[in-house]
Amino acid sequence: QVQLVESGGDLVQAGGSLLLSCSASGTILSINTMTWHRRAPGKQREVVANITSDGSTNYADSVKGRFTVSRDNAKTTAFLQMNSLKPEDTGVYYCSADRIFFTDRELGTRVAVDYWGQGTQVTVSS
Repeated sequence: QVQLVESGGDLVQAGGSLLLSCSASGTILSINTMTWHRRAPGKQREVVANITSDGSTNYADSVKGRFTVSRDNAKTTAFLQMNSLKPEDTGVYYCSADRIFFTDRELGTRVAVDYWGQGTQVTVSS
């Protein structure tokens, strides 16, 4: 079994910072691209940033220069460092992975496609 679990969401004042984490659990072999999304109240979900397995990153224009996405050395955890937060950054932040290769004790090597976490709430007060 595989899980993606986000953490680090909180209530913060405008101008503050938060560090979100997205950790994959299970017997992980490798993960391709990991992506951070957010859904603001009353709005559609949007991509915030992503990072490939070789470390290439992409950002939404709205967060460039303020947010930084990274991965740990094992590449099973993705981070989203959010600085200079604005009230419009408020929303539920989700992590996804396009391909998670893992070992199932009974079935051997498997791949989870388009796998998502449950989300973590970020609230930025003005």
